[in-house]
Amino acid sequence: MKARNLIDLDDFSMEELDEIVTLAGDIIKNPKNYAHACDGKILATVFYEPSTRTQMSFQTAMLRLGGSIIGIDNPAGSSITKGENLKDTIKIIGGYADIIVMRTALEGAAKAGSIYSKCPIINAGDGGHLHPTQTLTDVTTLSFELGRLDNITIGLCGDLKYGRTVHSLVKCMVKYKNNKFVFISTPELTIPDYIREILDEYGCEYSFVDNLNDAIPELDVLYMTRIQRERFETQEAYEKQKGIFVLDTEKLKNARSDLKILHPLPRVDEITDEVDYDPRAIYFKQAVYGMYARMALIMKMLENSEGYEPTRVYSNSELKCKNPKCVTVLEPYLPTLVIEKDGKHVCEYCDKTIG
Repeated sequence: MKARNLIDLDDFSMEELDEIVTLAGDIIKNPKNYAHACDGKILATVFYEPSTRTQMSFQTAMLRLGGSIIGIDNPAGSSITKGENLKDTIKIIGGYADIIVMRTALEGAAKAGSIYSKCPIINAGDGGHLHPTQTLTDVTTLSFELGRLDNITIGLCGDLKYGRTVHSLVKCMVKYKNNKFVFISTPELTIPDYIREILDEYGCEYSFVDNLNDAIPELDVLYMTRIQRERFETQEAYEKQKGIFVLDTEKLKNARSDLKILHPLPRVDEITDEVDYDPRAIYFKQAVYGMYARMALIMKMLENSEGYEPTRVYSNSELKCKNPKCVTVLEPYLPTLVIEKDGKHVCEYCDKTIG
């Protein structure tokens, strides 16, 4: 595999992504063949945000491959509380581990860490920005449950503005032929502009609706998401959005018999418990597929990781990102990285337009 880090699923070519999905399938069929694939290797989980599925999925994946794990799952118990910056933290952990999995509330933090790490970094979620390994989970699930990754009508419902799983999934699925997208949300929680620009760039068909009942009959896949309280600036703003979109068995009466219902989990109130018993609900299977996908990912990323030294990265612009959730705001020593896209200046860390 040529990719050094996984910050965005765009870091992988379509061929590399297919390799991982294929390998995940072989691990599912022949788990004993991979029980010692990572003997002697150490995975560091650096989680500045709470996590159940993603963190335990990575830990279980490494243990099933014969490797070991170390990590941070409580920043209060680390040197972060003493003021240690991200660069120093990653430099230290990169000296201990063979591969790092990182989750943080700061957008672009995993990319920032990759500038300084001596070992591969996997982005396990950076704020409301991206969540590429959840997308890898989703793609693996769809590949095995639908038997294809093209010609799919995908409905995405709930928090589409802050939902990093939605952003990553759209960015990936636009690359497959004839996929259509139906965005189901309130106007306040619709997809950000940069995702719409990607859809337009690939010439994808997409639409916006504010009623789940209206959208569900045409869908091959319904991707539900929770309204994320932690992404809202005030409790009042959150209260206005929660509970608007709820999937129940009554709504499923209008859905196709072969619909696949996905959810990155955790759920709150957006899917009722009774839906769990519908064979179209595969979100718990989805979480298990995620473990196998991460096993494949770890193996692939460790293939050519020996002796790597990070390349020095220099600022390429005097412009500064104004996104308050961007890692560069709290870590001002980071090199300023800006690209020009469609006549706009865009921060390479968080993908927000500058100026």
